Amino acid sequence: MTLSGITPSDLTQKKKAQDILLRILKPLIPFYSESGARLRIGDTRTHYELSSQEMEAFARPLWGLVPLVAGLSANEKKWIKEAIAASGKTTLIIEDHLSITAELIRIYQDGITAGTDPGSPDYWGLCHDFDQKFCEMPAIGFAMLYAPEFFFDNLSDPAKKNLSDWLNECNRHDLCACNWQFFQIITNLALKVRGLPYSKENMENGLRMIDDYYAEGGWYNDGNGGDKDYYNPFVMLSFGLIYRDFMKDEDPERSRRFLERALEFGKDYAHFFDDNGSCFPYGRSMTYRFAQSAFWSTCLMTGVYPIPESRILKLISTNLSRWLSCPIFDNAGILTIGYGYGNLQMSESYNAPGSPYWALQAFFYLTLPYDDKLWEITDRISPDPGSTETIHLQNEQAEVSECIFLSHVPMLLQRSVQNGHCDQVTALVPGKTSHEGHSHNIEKYSKFAYSSKFGFSIARSNASLEENAPDSTLAFVIDGFVYTKNRTEEGYMIDEDHIEMHWSPVRGIDVITILRPTEQGHIREHTVNVSEALYKDVEIKAYDCGFAIPEQPAFAKTDSESHASDSIPDSVSDFTCTVHSLAGDGRDEVLIPEPNTNLIYPKTRIPMSVYRIKPGINRLKTEFLYI
Repeated sequence: MTLSGITPSDLTQKKKAQDILLRILKPLIPFYSESGARLRIGDTRTHYELSSQEMEAFARPLWGLVPLVAGLSANEKKWIKEAIAASGKTTLIIEDHLSITAELIRIYQDGITAGTDPGSPDYWGLCHDFDQKFCEMPAIGFAMLYAPEFFFDNLSDPAKKNLSDWLNECNRHDLCACNWQFFQIITNLALKVRGLPYSKENMENGLRMIDDYYAEGGWYNDGNGGDKDYYNPFVMLSFGLIYRDFMKDEDPERSRRFLERALEFGKDYAHFFDDNGSCFPYGRSMTYRFAQSAFWSTCLMTGVYPIPESRILKLISTNLSRWLSCPIFDNAGILTIGYGYGNLQMSESYNAPGSPYWALQAFFYLTLPYDDKLWEITDRISPDPGSTETIHLQNEQAEVSECIFLSHVPMLLQRSVQNGHCDQVTALVPGKTSHEGHSHNIEKYSKFAYSSKFGFSIARSNASLEENAPDSTLAFVIDGFVYTKNRTEEGYMIDEDHIEMHWSPVRGIDVITILRPTEQGHIREHTVNVSEALYKDVEIKAYDCGFAIPEQPAFAKTDSESHASDSIPDSVSDFTCTVHSLAGDGRDEVLIPEPNTNLIYPKTRIPMSVYRIKPGINRLKTEFLYI
């Protein structure tokens, strides 16, 4: 299911944006436990406990509810307080956006009290090392920081003590040495700001570790030696700005570093978005979807502008409207696990039914008051639906197609621009040099190219090409099994003009691949060295594969409903990727992979060039046209 009828312009008008957020939150109301402390919205499981799943589902909607509440007017807040007081423990009658908001606040006030009370049947319990609940504590801390009059001041003294004791569980156990350190930092920050016991030592140690993870150019590794992926905008840069928002006077030097990094990162990150509102999926935790806008929304909330304010608002509004026009909700209005549609195939072991609500950080900008100058930009963001008027967002020269070298990520970004409109961003990457850890790491980090238009596909097995769905990679079929490009050897090369990498799909086959971006796509040159001793009489075929193309129009409109916003192309002709063999005597073919393997489109086809591989040196060259 989609949220139909939403335009980018709606998301630049505060009242309309509030209503859109409540359309996402309201369907959750029937599924809270009687105490409000747990939320069960699905039956799939994770590597962590079911009780933690239910606590996570409770906590993550706060990322949207808190900015909504913080940005209300004084009169609206007064009305809500009076309505909650008059209702007692009774469910409020939901008639309009204020009564929906009041009912949600009532649920969370009761839920925080019950969840942290050791005597409650819904007590969230004591924690253990590496507990998932540490990831959810900062949502409650965020509520204490930005909306204390609803989520802290109203608590009784015993309830405040219970809350303090439970949040301090994060100071009694070990946390993962990665973005998790910021979860402990923000939790401790909230305790400190509200005058409750906290661990200054753990907070300082976590901040030192965050500094250790910093690389350059505004980018962090997710842990020492970790990835540079969307955890930068999801957590690392955003939470740094939240810390600065409350600590810039007490900790000016570190706050200055967080600000400088955000300003530098934002200049790179703006290139990740095409003008339709899409980013290219890449890396893990893609089920957080429109958390792609979390960094930009945090910038507006904290008054930080790496790029002009009007462009930040445009990036948020187009990204959100794009996402909400996709079928990412089930028939009850609950966000699904998946990306462009509900899809468990691409999930990680830590994706619970409530996990996708991390995306609500994209609504942080609703903290801004009604009289903020941001809301005056509205009429310059988007014309009325159906208008042919040109949209003017800022005083910048019209974009042209270009290839941008991000040396510190590293990747080459191709921005495809037609008539001043960027309709696709493609990232050419060298891939990861190790693949320990999370599900489908190879597909999520080590294909040759990732596209905002085409997405990428996840393998079901290596028993056939159809089940493997090897888009944007070089696949070998040996004795009926599929072996693809996987770990890249250390020492790869990347510059403005090319990427060169060494890898091996299977013992006895070594490959050197060179990617060269072109004005219309890219060219791959492969030198494949096959052991004669191992493969003398073995038939080997290599499949150099392009992007997965939707077999039908992308969620095309029907007479009864619109599954896509006006910005989403309805014609398959808008999704062109052609593949041609330039050397190596390849044969151009099309693969029909298993359905539901691609992150964005349920049914696809993959163009490819097929090569016969012999023992010794084989030289292949393939051209991919998609710009």
